[in-house]
Amino acid sequence: MTADRPHDLSTGTGTGTGHDLGIGTDDGADTAPGAETVATPGHPAGSADGSGGGPDGGILGRAHRALTLGIISVVSLVAFEASAVNTAMPVAARALDGIGLYAFGFSAFFTASLFAMALAGEWSDRRGPLGPLFTGIAAFGAGLLVAGVAHSMGMFIVGRGVQGIGGGLVVVSLYVVVGRAYPERLRPSIMASFSAAWVVPVIVGPLVAGTVTEQLGWRWVFLAIPVLILLPLVVMLPALRTLPRTRPGPRGGVRQVLSSRRCLLALAVAVGACLLQYAGQHPSWLALLPAAAGLALLAPGIVRLLPRGTFRAARGLPSVVLMRGLAAGAMVAAESFIPLMLVTQRGLSATLAGLSLTGGGLTWALGSYVQSRPRLEPYRERLMGLGMVLLAAAIVMVPLALIDGVPAAIVAVAWTIGGFGMGLNISSGGVLLLKLSRPEEAGSNSASLQMSDALGNVTFVGVGGVLFVAFGGGTIAAHGPAATGAASHPAAFVAVFATMAVVALTGSVTASRLK
Repeated sequence: MTADRPHDLSTGTGTGTGHDLGIGTDDGADTAPGAETVATPGHPAGSADGSGGGPDGGILGRAHRALTLGIISVVSLVAFEASAVNTAMPVAARALDGIGLYAFGFSAFFTASLFAMALAGEWSDRRGPLGPLFTGIAAFGAGLLVAGVAHSMGMFIVGRGVQGIGGGLVVVSLYVVVGRAYPERLRPSIMASFSAAWVVPVIVGPLVAGTVTEQLGWRWVFLAIPVLILLPLVVMLPALRTLPRTRPGPRGGVRQVLSSRRCLLALAVAVGACLLQYAGQHPSWLALLPAAAGLALLAPGIVRLLPRGTFRAARGLPSVVLMRGLAAGAMVAAESFIPLMLVTQRGLSATLAGLSLTGGGLTWALGSYVQSRPRLEPYRERLMGLGMVLLAAAIVMVPLALIDGVPAAIVAVAWTIGGFGMGLNISSGGVLLLKLSRPEEAGSNSASLQMSDALGNVTFVGVGGVLFVAFGGGTIAAHGPAATGAASHPAAFVAVFATMAVVALTGSVTASRLK
């Protein structure tokens, strides 16, 4: 898994990587008030009391079946790709002689998707969701193809960036489609189906990807998925054609969309993050120039994209948004390096290394279920703090696998604990955000929460990459050291995991500021 994983989508919020389908539109326009109870062609809105019946009454009724199945199929494919990348990445980086740029393979996706989220929000608001949806699907497929045929790590990273643009466009536009195509009474059900669509890919993704990597080669993990995207498109195209068309306003042109304030801020943050990570992995006096430029772009953009007071953990909503970024960033950054550690330091196959993450996806869903129990509602803030403590404990346990005599299976045990903690934290954060938001601010606040996810992923994966290289990780060959005598640098992994554990503990302290 990456940033993308099972989470509480019934609130319209979620995580993600990233490698995450819990992303709303940029300015909260995915559920425009005027669209909540108005029937659209072929999509009856239902009665005011939310009741429904007959064959058209549910998300799998006649009126919504094709669109629902198409959406679930797209989400499942994105989820499968997200869970498969971690499995194939160590082998791909080794084959392309790019272990030193390993973190860029993940951060390129997150950084590009951050900009694409803002772009999709503006594009959907001004011209409707179909343009960004189809463009995003095409870009996602194109990025997979570029990564799959890459003959250098640089080209592979470019492909991952194109994938990120596609992913950011798709996740936002899908939420706009849900807001326009489904009546309010059905939205919790379709959101829950988004989350359910992650479960099977999380279980089978590492196994399938590992088998394909070992038997056919890592390239086929990327090259096979674009063909599969065509089927859900064909299934839901008729239903998408019935959506009401949005006529571009006077400021609805492509130039106006790209030059909107939030798009420009997101672009500045993305470029700044890239410059900082580049400078961090090329330590020299000359690197101070891109570092300074990156910081000048990154800092002002982040401050303006998130609620005021976020970075000083102001009580209430700002702390909720801050905790989400800390949780998502710590989890994704640590998780990104687990397969590489198991392949290079313990000699595990790509399949077994990927399977070590599977339990986390299942317990994430369990934690999400536990926090939803009505009797636990008075303790929601404590649940979020507990979730961060469990995540920190899991991250601390992971590098124990570097000790001779400690079974590699400890990583799988640790990640089941971390997944449960994330289920408690992420889902509770979505519920608490809506509780703290006025109705007219719920959409924009949800967008800020999800933007914090993306920023956390970009920032801490970048920090992890810098630490990994600084402690000698760039010289590690992605072979089992016992078999080839390759260099072993456990300190590089310990530095990454220790830092992310501190980030998670910082999030647990932030829990005291949620009220």
